[in-house]
Amino acid sequence: MKPPKRLQPLVDDGLIDEVISRLMSGKEADIFIVRCGGHIRCAKVYKDAIKRSFKKAAQYQEGRKVRSGRQARAMEKRSNYGRKQQEEIWQNAEIDALSRLSRAGVRVPETYGCVDGVLLMELVTDEAGDVAPRLGEVIMSEEQALEDHALMMHYIRLMLCAGIVHGDLSEFNVLVDDYGPVIIDLPQAINAAANNSAREMFARDVNNMRRYYGEFAPELLHTQYAKEMWALYAEGNLTPDTLLSGEFEDDSNSADVDGVLEEIKAVMREEQERQQRILEAEYE
Repeated sequence: MKPPKRLQPLVDDGLIDEVISRLMSGKEADIFIVRCGGHIRCAKVYKDAIKRSFKKAAQYQEGRKVRSGRQARAMEKRSNYGRKQQEEIWQNAEIDALSRLSRAGVRVPETYGCVDGVLLMELVTDEAGDVAPRLGEVIMSEEQALEDHALMMHYIRLMLCAGIVHGDLSEFNVLVDDYGPVIIDLPQAINAAANNSAREMFARDVNNMRRYYGEFAPELLHTQYAKEMWALYAEGNLTPDTLLSGEFEDDSNSADVDGVLEEIKAVMREEQERQQRILEAEYE
């Protein structure tokens, strides 16, 4: 296909030899399948902030480091320079997260560099060479669901040990190849220690995985991995080798009415967002 305008500079520089096809159009980026020499990869073209529909972006950016006071002031004033810096921070957050998680042992796509808002990375495929399906498109046996859920909890534990919370993890942000789940889409990844919403987002991520795998293995619906892992993390006792049981008991003997109400609201928000994701996936 004819190279889109955003990819043409990479073609001119020899980083991309051919744009094969558009893979998908998401809320924060367009994905293209490209050929780089003898390798088939994908190019993630980030959308400008005014075209990006990612909700509550400011909430995700809390706690991210800014190199200088000038940058911080420009971003606060929303000047042209400030918006450009904010875009770079948004894009670099995904590159940084992918690199750190790969080193931590989490299965994520391999990256090959980011140029002018275009991230070149591994195209995750199945054994036949076709693009790997998203988790939400996969039907599995109870045994497979239990096995993959355990692996996903392992990855999430490694992520938290690395100080990272995905922040938007669901069956739409996980690919499944012949070796199991691969976590994708991390521009909104947050600092677990520096973001006030980290605990809530972490619980949502873990419980989204519990809900989906629980459709095939109902026993998972009673697990409490989110609470167990976060409690260990908050106490400084979570390590990559920590054995998890999926069980958790609150120490408080009194009823936490406000906490229960917040949890109910969180579940309702999760379901609304899930339905919106389904609609977006159908549109794509």
